[in-house]
Amino acid sequence: MLDPSSSEEESDEIVEEESAQEVLGSAASGARLSPSRISEGSGGAGGLQHSSRTGGGRPSSPSPSMVSEKEKEELERLQKEEEERKKRLQLYVFVMRCIAYPFNAKQPTDMARRQQKISKQQLQTVKDRFQAFLNGETQIVADEAFMNAVQSYYEVFLKSDRVARMVQSGGCSANDSREVFKKHIEKRVRSLPEIDGLSKETVLSSWMAKFDAIYRGEEDPRKQQARMTASAASELILSKEQLYEMFQNILGIKKFEHQLLYNACQLDNPDEQAAQIRRELDGRLQMADQIARERKFPKFVSKEMENMYIEELKSSVNLLMANLESMPVSKGGEFKLQKLKRSHNASIIDMGEESENQLSKSDVVLSFSLEVVIMEVQGLKSLAPNRIVYCTMEVEGGEKLQTDQAEASKPTWGTQGDFSTTHALPAVKVKLFTESTGVLALEDKELGRVILHPTPNSPKQSEWHKMTVSKNCPDQDLKIKLAVRMDKPQNMKHSGYLWAIGKNVWKRWKKRFFVLVQVSQYTFAMCSYREKKAEPQELLQLDGYTVDYTDPQPGLEGGRAFFNAVKEGDTVIFASDDEQDRILWVQAMYRATGQSHKPVPPTQVQKLNAKGGTVPQLDAPISQFSGLKDADRAQKHGMDEFISSNPCNFDHASLFEMVQRLTLDHRLNDSYSCLGWFSPGQVFVLDEYCARNGVRGCHRHLCYLRDLLERAENGAMIDPTLLHYSFAFCASHVHGNRPDGIGTVTVEEKERFEEIKERLRVLLENQITHFRYCFPFGRPEGALKATLSLLERVLMKDIVTPVPQEEVKTVIRKCLEQAALVNYSRLSEYAKIEENQKDAENVGRLITPAKKLEDTIRLAELVIEVLQQNEEHHAEGKEAFAWWSDLMVEHAETFLSLFAVDMDAALEVQPPDTWDSFPLFQLLNDFLRTDYNLCNGKFHKHLQDLFAPLVVRYVDLMESSIAQSIHRGFERESWEPVKSLTSNLPNVNLPNVNLPKVPNLPVNIPLGIPQMPTFSAPSWMAAIYDADNGSGTSEDLFWKLDALQTFIRDLHWPEEEFGKHLEQRLKLMASDMIESCVKRTRIAFEVKLQKTSRSTDFRVPQSICTMFNVMVDAKAQSTKLCSMEMGQEHQYHSKIDELIEETVKEMITLLVAKFVTILEGVLAKLSRYDEGTLFSSFLSFTVKAASKYVDVPKPGMDVADAYVTFVRHSQDVLRDKVNEEMYIERLFDQWYNSSMNVICTWLTDRMDLQLHIYQLKTLIRMVKKTYRDFRLQGVLDSTLNSKTYETIRNRLTVEEATASVSEGGGLQGISMKDSDEEDEEDD
Repeated sequence: MLDPSSSEEESDEIVEEESAQEVLGSAASGARLSPSRISEGSGGAGGLQHSSRTGGGRPSSPSPSMVSEKEKEELERLQKEEEERKKRLQLYVFVMRCIAYPFNAKQPTDMARRQQKISKQQLQTVKDRFQAFLNGETQIVADEAFMNAVQSYYEVFLKSDRVARMVQSGGCSANDSREVFKKHIEKRVRSLPEIDGLSKETVLSSWMAKFDAIYRGEEDPRKQQARMTASAASELILSKEQLYEMFQNILGIKKFEHQLLYNACQLDNPDEQAAQIRRELDGRLQMADQIARERKFPKFVSKEMENMYIEELKSSVNLLMANLESMPVSKGGEFKLQKLKRSHNASIIDMGEESENQLSKSDVVLSFSLEVVIMEVQGLKSLAPNRIVYCTMEVEGGEKLQTDQAEASKPTWGTQGDFSTTHALPAVKVKLFTESTGVLALEDKELGRVILHPTPNSPKQSEWHKMTVSKNCPDQDLKIKLAVRMDKPQNMKHSGYLWAIGKNVWKRWKKRFFVLVQVSQYTFAMCSYREKKAEPQELLQLDGYTVDYTDPQPGLEGGRAFFNAVKEGDTVIFASDDEQDRILWVQAMYRATGQSHKPVPPTQVQKLNAKGGTVPQLDAPISQFSGLKDADRAQKHGMDEFISSNPCNFDHASLFEMVQRLTLDHRLNDSYSCLGWFSPGQVFVLDEYCARNGVRGCHRHLCYLRDLLERAENGAMIDPTLLHYSFAFCASHVHGNRPDGIGTVTVEEKERFEEIKERLRVLLENQITHFRYCFPFGRPEGALKATLSLLERVLMKDIVTPVPQEEVKTVIRKCLEQAALVNYSRLSEYAKIEENQKDAENVGRLITPAKKLEDTIRLAELVIEVLQQNEEHHAEGKEAFAWWSDLMVEHAETFLSLFAVDMDAALEVQPPDTWDSFPLFQLLNDFLRTDYNLCNGKFHKHLQDLFAPLVVRYVDLMESSIAQSIHRGFERESWEPVKSLTSNLPNVNLPNVNLPKVPNLPVNIPLGIPQMPTFSAPSWMAAIYDADNGSGTSEDLFWKLDALQTFIRDLHWPEEEFGKHLEQRLKLMASDMIESCVKRTRIAFEVKLQKTSRSTDFRVPQSICTMFNVMVDAKAQSTKLCSMEMGQEHQYHSKIDELIEETVKEMITLLVAKFVTILEGVLAKLSRYDEGTLFSSFLSFTVKAASKYVDVPKPGMDVADAYVTFVRHSQDVLRDKVNEEMYIERLFDQWYNSSMNVICTWLTDRMDLQLHIYQLKTLIRMVKKTYRDFRLQGVLDSTLNSKTYETIRNRLTVEEATASVSEGGGLQGISMKDSDEEDEEDD
C-alpha cells in the first residue's frame, strides 16, 4: 500500500502544497523547538529535521556566550509563538464544531443595529467638505441663516478636540454628527421669525437635507444606500461560511489550515458532528463523576456547594442532551441556523437507566422510496414485428404500474415508476406481456418476468437482467434493461449484509441483512430484516456498547473481516465480506455508540507501527473510507493532534477567555461603532461555545467586564449599558440569585468580582469627572444617564438593599467638583494656546493690563460656552437622578469660582477709573441672569459686589462731567443747529449695538476727578434722533444722558433694589440736567432778542429757532429720560414738563412782544399823518403840488410792503426751522391776536379823527395781508375772525367809503373788499 504522504498523493494536491509551503516551513521551524512535536507524523518529522539542519548554521559572532544568550531568547520567543499558534488552532477546531452543528443557541435578531463609525480620514474629509461649502466652492444654495449655523457647527463640533478624541476611541458614527447638527439648529430655527406659508418643520427638514448633501459630498447617494444595506444585512445574520471566515480572521487561521481542519473534522457531515457532541457530553458526565470521586473541587465560598456543583454539572449536561435529542434528524445541507428548537421537556435522558428506554420493534420505522425505470427488452424473436408488447412493475404489497405499449420490433420505453415501502428488503416484480390476438382470450400473454431485491447499497445505474420465461415460450433468452434506485431514509445510517452471532440476539451464526437506524439523537438500534417484512426480525439497542475491530474468530465460518460490539454481560460478533465494508460499519456504529474509545483499522495500525508512531487512543472520529486521504493530509501537516484531542481535557474557561478577548478586539476594529457590543453572529458562536463546553456564565461576564474595562481605561468608548448588563449578571450570581440557574459561587469568582467592581467604580467616577470628554456633545446618546445608573448599582452592597441616595449624591458631587477643576484647567490651557497662536510675536513681552483684560473676556466667552454645552448636552442625567440638576448647578458654581480667581486677578491690575471691564460684566451678567439656577448665585453675587462700586463711581463721574459740559457748553454756544455742523461730515456706520461702548467723560473736570478722554457727539448722532436742529450743547447733553441710561439699562443689574436705585438716580440726574439746559436756553433766548433790530428789517435768526428746537428736544427727551414706571416718581417727569411748558410760553411771549414792537414802530410812522397835525398838512400839500409835474410814488406803500415782507419772512423761517408744529400754531395765534389788538388800539385812539388817505391805504394793505398770510399758515378761522378783527375791518370799510367820496377814487384800487385781481397783484 502506498504511503499517504507519498508523491502520488502530493501530485493530486500540488496546488495546495505550493500555497501552504511557506507557512508550513515557518510552522516547522517553530515546531522543531518543541520536543512534543518531534515524534509526530512522518511527513512532519522529516520536514522538522530538515528545518533543524538548515537553520542551525554556525554563528558569525566571536562570542559564544552572547550568541547562546541570543539564541536562547530567540528559542523562547519562537517557542512562545508556536505554543500560541497551537492554542489558536485548537481553539479554532472547537469554534468550527460550534458553527457546524449548533444545538443550543441561535443568532439574535433583536439586537440594536450599529452605525458605521467615522475614521480619522473620514473626519478630515468631512471637515474639508464643510470648509468647501463655507468657502462657496459647492453648488449647494443656502441662505445666511443656514451658513451661520454650518459655520457654528464647523467651529464648535467638527474642529473640537473632543470630537477627534471620540473618533479615536471608535465611538463616533455618522449618525452622531447628524444628530448633533440637528440639535444644534433646532434652537436657531425656533428663534427665527414666523413666515407665512413656511413652517419651522419645513425649514428644519430643508436644512437637514442640505446638511446631508454637504456631508455626502460628490458621492452618489444610491451607491451609498446600497453599501449601507449590504453592511446592515451582514450585521444581522451570517451564514456558516461567513462565520468560519470571521473566526479565521479573529484567530489568525490560514485558509488552507481551515480547509484541512474542515475536511478532517467532517464538518459537512451532521451525523459525525452529532456523534462528536454525544462523545463530548458523555466525557463531561464521566469527568463530573471523577471530580466527585476524587473530591477535586474548585474552591467555593461555602463547603455545601461542592455537592451542588456536581449536580449542576450533570444537570447542565442533561439539558444539553435534551436539546440535542430535540434536534431533527436531518442532513447537514437542510440544517438551518435560524430554525432551532429548544426542548423544555421535563423527561431528561438518563444514560444509566436503560430499562426505561428500551426500544420495541414498532419504534423502528423505515420508509423507503423506490424508482424503477424500464429501459428496453432484448431477445423477442418469435413475435411478429407489429405485435404490441408492454411491461408491468410492482413492489410486493403495493400498487401495480404499466408502461406504454410498444411494437415488438422496437421494445423500448424509458418509463419510470415511483413506489414507497416500509420493507427494508422489498421485492420488485417486472413482467413482460404481449397482447393476445385470440378472440376468446380474456387476458394478455405473459412472456417473462424478473424479481429483484434492491437495497440502498445496490447500484443505481441501469443493468441487464435475464428474465424467467415459461417452458413453452419460444424465446428463452429474454433480457430486460432496468434501473432500480432505492433511496436511504434520513434515519438510516448504514445497511448491508453481515454475519452475526450474539448471546441474547442473533444466537445463530448466520448472514442477515442489517440496518443501523437512528431513532432519535441519542438512540440507535442495529436491526436485522427479512424480505417483505416492515418490522425488524431482531434488534439490538446500541446504548452502552463499544464497537471495535477484532481478529477472525475460530469456529465461525463465513465472513472475512470481523468486528464486535461489547457490553458488560454481552458480546455480539459481526463479520463482513470485505475490509472496506467493515470500516464503514465500524465508523457508523462508533458514531452511534458515543464511546470514548476510537477504533483504529488494522491497516492504519500497521502503517503507524511501520513508521515508528503510536496508536492514538484519544476521543476523535475516524475518517470515512473515502476521507482517509484528508485525514492523512491533516496528519502530515501537523493538524491531527488538534482534531484528535479530547475537548473534556481542556480548560475551556481560559480558552473562552482568549477567544472572547480576540473577538472583542476584532469587533472594536471593524467598521461599526459597536461600543463593545458583539455582532449577532459573534454572540451566537460565543453562546454556543459556552453551552457546549460548560463555560460558567459568571466567568464569561467577568472576563467580558475585564476586557471592556481594559479598553475603556485605554480610551476606547464602551457603552455603559453593556457594562451594566454584565455587572448585574455577575452581582446577581455572586450574591446567590442564580441568574443562569447556577447556585455555586467559587472564591475566584467572588474575588475577581470584587476586583472588577472596584475597577469599575474608579472608571465610572473618572468618566463622570471627565464627562465633557467621555461623552462629548452628549454622545453616545443616553451614555451619561446609563453611567450614573451603573454607578448607583456598583455602589450597592448587595442586589437587594438600595444604596442611600445621599451616598450616591456625595460620590457624584465629589466627581463633579473634580470635573470643574479638570474642565477649567483644560479650558485655560486651550485659551492660552489660542492666544499664543494669535500673538506669537509678543512672546517674551510683559502682559499689559488691557491685554490681560482682553484675555479674561475671551476666557469668559469660553466659560459661558462650556456651561451652555453642559446644559444642552449633559442634562440627561436628571432622567437617572432628580437631583442631578442641583449637582450640575453646584458644578457650574465651582467652575465659575475657579474662573473668578483669574477674573479678580485681571481686574486688580486695571488702572483706577477705567471702564474697559464693563463689557466683561455685561457678557457674564447677560448669561447668568437668563439662567434660572445661576441667577443671583454665589458667583453672580460676587460679580455684582465686584462691579457695584465701579458702576457707582462711573455714574458719579458722568454726572459731574455732564454738569460741567452744560456750563461750559452754553457759555460757548453759537446756537447753530447740529445739522449744519455735521452735514459736511462723512457718513459713519453705527457702532455694534450688541456690546455698546461705555460713554467717556470730557476733560477739565473739577479737582479730584481723574482725567478722561474727551467726548463729543458722534457724526452718526443725527441718524439716531429725529430732532436734528438742536444746538451742539443740548444734543451733546441728551446723547450723553441717553447713552448713560442705555448703558446702565443694558447692564441689566440683577439685584432689583440696586437696579431701581440706579434707575432713579439717573432719572433724577436727567431731570436736573434738562432743567438746567432749559433755563440756560431761556436766558440765552431773551438776551438774543434784546440784541436784534426793532424795525421791519428784523429777520428771525437761526439761533432763535434752534432755541425753540432745544425746547422741543428737551420735551421729547424728558419723556424718555425722566419718567419712571413707579407712580410716586412721576412728579419728576411732570415737574420738568411744566418747566418746559412755562419756558416755551415765555419764549413765545417774548418773540411776540418783539413782533408787536416792530408793528408799533410801523404804526408810529403812520401816526405822523394824523389829521390836524402840521406834518400831515405839509405832506398833503407837497404831494399834491409835486404830482402836477412828476409821477409821485404811492405814499405809505413802502411801509406796508416792508411790514408784510417782515411778517411773511418770519412766518416762513419759523415754520421751516422749528420742529414742533404745536409751538408754531401757538406762536402764530398769539402773534396774530397781538397784532390785531395793537392795530385796533391804534384805530380806537383815532376814533374821532378821519384817517389820512395814506394811513388808510397802508392799514388796509397790512390788515388784509396779515389776515391772509396767517390764514395760509393754518390759523383757525375762529381766531382770524375775532371781534378785534371785525372791529378793525368795519372801521377801515367805513373809512374807505368816506375816502372814496371825498377823494374821488383816491384809494387807487386799494379796498377792504376781497377781489381776485388784488390777490393776483399781491402774489
